[in-house]
Amino acid sequence: MNQTAPFRPLRRRRQELSYAACAEILERNTSGVLALAGDGGYPYAVPLSYVYVPAGPVASGGDAPLQHDLPCGTPAQQEPPLGRLLFHSAREGHKIDAILRDGRASFCVVDQDRVVPEEFTTYFRSVIAFGRVRVIERDAEKRAAAELLSQRFAPEVPLERHEAEIDRFWQTLTMLELAVEHLSGKEAIELARGRAQ
Repeated sequence: MNQTAPFRPLRRRRQELSYAACAEILERNTSGVLALAGDGGYPYAVPLSYVYVPAGPVASGGDAPLQHDLPCGTPAQQEPPLGRLLFHSAREGHKIDAILRDGRASFCVVDQDRVVPEEFTTYFRSVIAFGRVRVIERDAEKRAAAELLSQRFAPEVPLERHEAEIDRFWQTLTMLELAVEHLSGKEAIELARGRAQ
């Protein structure tokens, strides 16, 4: 990790998720909240569907370029690239204005939030990805991103149907990419204890 980067280490290290766990959560889920610097200095957080594209193998061992069993915040884990998040968007609006003004962003995915009333708590698990968002400009890259997103949400649909749907919205379709620079994952202490046993 770049030591001058503005990413704080997690205070409760026992609850920190490994890189592999963070990547699995991003791959397993389909929606999260993108947070940007909005109008007038107010934060702007918008729920979005997404697809996560890992940078490399996410399983431990083998030829994996990273030590995936280390916590997400471990410096060795924070050397980009950590993967990409892809989103679709309208061509204009608050989100696009915010990205063009300042591409720094975070994206939060809640994997679990089980209320346990008798313990006055929740058993939660979540990941926050930090990075920079950009509008994908090149047509070939934009189409590849749209195909990945489309196939993520409709894997059984024939490829020609994906292509037809992308073509139908092509003129108004905007694709966004968040290049992940830092991952932070945390779970409830009860879940962390269960994994440790």
